[in-house]
Amino acid sequence: MIRKMQMVLGFTNEEIDLAFKSNQLLSMEVELSSRCNLHCAYCYVGKNLFREDELEQEEIFDAISQAKALGARKIIYVGAGEPLLDVKLKDIIHYVNKLGMEHVLFTNGTLINTEIARLLFENKVVPIIKYSSMKEETFDRLAGCDGAYASMTRGLKCLRKAGYPDKQHSMGVEAIATNYTINEIPSIWRWARDNDIIPYVECVTHKGSAVEHKDLFPDKKVIRELFENLAKIDKDEYGFTWDACPPIAGFFCKRHLYSCTLNSQGFVQPCVGIDIKMGNIRTEKLASILKNSKVMQDLSQIRNTIKGQCKTCDYHKDCYGCRGNAYSMTGDYLASDPTCWRIKDEAFTCSPNCKK
Repeated sequence: MIRKMQMVLGFTNEEIDLAFKSNQLLSMEVELSSRCNLHCAYCYVGKNLFREDELEQEEIFDAISQAKALGARKIIYVGAGEPLLDVKLKDIIHYVNKLGMEHVLFTNGTLINTEIARLLFENKVVPIIKYSSMKEETFDRLAGCDGAYASMTRGLKCLRKAGYPDKQHSMGVEAIATNYTINEIPSIWRWARDNDIIPYVECVTHKGSAVEHKDLFPDKKVIRELFENLAKIDKDEYGFTWDACPPIAGFFCKRHLYSCTLNSQGFVQPCVGIDIKMGNIRTEKLASILKNSKVMQDLSQIRNTIKGQCKTCDYHKDCYGCRGNAYSMTGDYLASDPTCWRIKDEAFTCSPNCKK
């Protein structure tokens, strides 16, 4: 299951090393609609979601084709809002499938019906459904919308009815570790494992709406205990072994070695957490943007360029913390991740947007 998670959400070390040596991509995250039907307290984007002058369908097709030409094998649909609100998604899914690429969809799941579930299943899209709480009241409060839990569970039922999961069709659930949900995450983890669903548990990102809700953020010690507990559950109950490191349980994020993000207005940035606009595909080819960006050069050499205690950590070869949190909290995407429990508290310069 750990390898399955790695293959669905990332790539093997061998694939990453080969792509790095060949100066190629393996995946690209594509932000679709900047509209959302929820108002999640931990949203990394924030309240002002709507963006003008978003990419047209043909522009997205062209960007995806450019990514494929650079070696990308996987497209990950994310959203400044909810991807299923984007009327272009159906055609984009068909286009990516026609290109023979894999695709993963991060969605709140509330808009999934029988038709959408069938569309995703027939095109082998891997849906990752937001599932931060098994308690309706808690889920709805964090989502900022009454009825969100009921709609999400209906969406899950539609996916299961369509055939998810099976040997050819993976699916996952995403839980954000907050003070209000952290005690029930082990139950979500076990439920997912028991149903052959990929559990995706990550820390809250220090940006967007989340910074206005300091009560969301668990202490680093509590996060450590959660991750170590999940690792113990996997080892003792399911026979999976992994080392506990933030920001994602059971998974080392190495996206900066092989990926980038295309936002809904055409700007290319390192990931959704590092919202530095390196160029726009409307005025420059993707290959040129990536080749000429100092940010991408720094991040692709992260083992050498990373600073502070992250550079000497025992897990340095596999983990480099959350670059999004480092950037949001310090203004430096190469700084040590202040949220990691393996980093002793150290003085750092807070970015202008930080509200610590």
